[in-house]
Amino acid sequence: MKRQAAAPQKPPPIPKERSILFAKFPPGQVAEAADFLAPMALVKITPNTERRAVDVIYDLHQHSLEELETALTEHGFHLDNTLLSKLMRALIYYVEETQLHNLGAPIRLIKKSQNEAYTHAWERHPHGDHDDTPPEWREYK
Repeated sequence: MKRQAAAPQKPPPIPKERSILFAKFPPGQVAEAADFLAPMALVKITPNTERRAVDVIYDLHQHSLEELETALTEHGFHLDNTLLSKLMRALIYYVEETQLHNLGAPIRLIKKSQNEAYTHAWERHPHGDHDDTPPEWREYK
């Protein structure tokens, strides 16, 4: 009896809850943005007009905040550009990108030293602890 290969497992979802903040002008962007994002697959949208925000819930395997915000800005929406919003946005972009990158990275062996590459480089690099003088040329007293 032949053994069948196991079907590849679907990775577990990585749910993200974010708020996309909008500028004060032009007014009415929140409702329009919610309508614009609503047809996107696997994204839950909740408009919050009091905060001038659209709350979104998505799976990181399917979407990212950068993708959603880029689609909004390309469609003519104006995001909040205060310094705090820009910093938070950049941090979230970086974290999500790094998280996706790490999911695709191979698993490291735990017993291997992280600094192994540096120790090998140190051994090959000329430094003060190494003397290339042949032993027969060295003068012993």
